[in-house]
Amino acid sequence: MEYMSQEGYDKLANELHQLECVELPRVREAIAEARDKGDLSENFEYHAAKREQARLLGRIRYKQRVLENARVVDKSKLKNDVVGLLSRVTITNINNGKQMTYTITSSSEANLSEGKMSVYSPIAQALMGKRPGDSVNVKVPAGNLTLRVDTVEL
Repeated sequence: MEYMSQEGYDKLANELHQLECVELPRVREAIAEARDKGDLSENFEYHAAKREQARLLGRIRYKQRVLENARVVDKSKLKNDVVGLLSRVTITNINNGKQMTYTITSSSEANLSEGKMSVYSPIAQALMGKRPGDSVNVKVPAGNLTLRVDTVEL
């Protein structure tokens, strides 16, 4: 089971719809066109389209499984004074003074360029349950970080 926001659920459902209704028919048409060109054993276009179809079907199955096991979280029932799933947390790296803001999300919603950090990441795991003013030490691939929680909001 994977907990996620309504926004994340809707985005994933839209991506699945796009794959099933637009991308897959396009690839199936490419396969049909390539098949019409003759000998399949030496037909690069046919083999490339079949590989693309297999890749798309894998992505579709993955997204279907995530949606089947997804549970949308009601934000109104979450605490806004401790770090948890869907919390927007501002932290300061004590080592260099850099301040960062992230939203703790499910792994399928995570995207660091959008400021969304997976709940399973080492930093999010260390922050869970912490309150503003708390400090944590986190072991990451680059070494150890000391982070201070500045604010927590939903």
